[in-house]
Amino acid sequence: MDAKITAAASFVRNPGAGSTLNVLGVTHIYKATGAETAGSFSFWEDVVPPGAGAPPHTHTREDEAFYVLSGELLIDFEGADAPARIGPGGFFYGARHRRHGYRNVSDQPARMLVLCTPSCGLDQMFAEFDVAAANEMSEIGKLMAIAARYGVAIERATA
Repeated sequence: MDAKITAAASFVRNPGAGSTLNVLGVTHIYKATGAETAGSFSFWEDVVPPGAGAPPHTHTREDEAFYVLSGELLIDFEGADAPARIGPGGFFYGARHRRHGYRNVSDQPARMLVLCTPSCGLDQMFAEFDVAAANEMSEIGKLMAIAARYGVAIERATA
């Protein structure tokens, strides 16, 4: 039996266009969601305030890639002897099943492009984070439970 293949339609998204979410203080500007690409990938721009970022976490369903446009990020990832600092033009590949997290260590907002492949629901997870934050229900335990439904394990801070 042949599986039915769902094809995505081609589209253009102009500069500044795309749905926007607040994810743990980081602004996500979506250029392509999983729904728009038939699950092939999600692609967005992050605007990361100084000191903000993503806590250490592990994806079980997708890979992520970051391309820094401005600012400087400190990326801590499994397999590295020390966190890596990357600035404009720097790239990070986060393989599924490998822990990683990042933080803006510059004094200005950092901007990066993020590619997630395949798109297994991260954009929906981030939408749930945005709703939780808007309802002042963004404590780490709630966020960890939301993430777990999407195959993402967030590490609890130990400090």
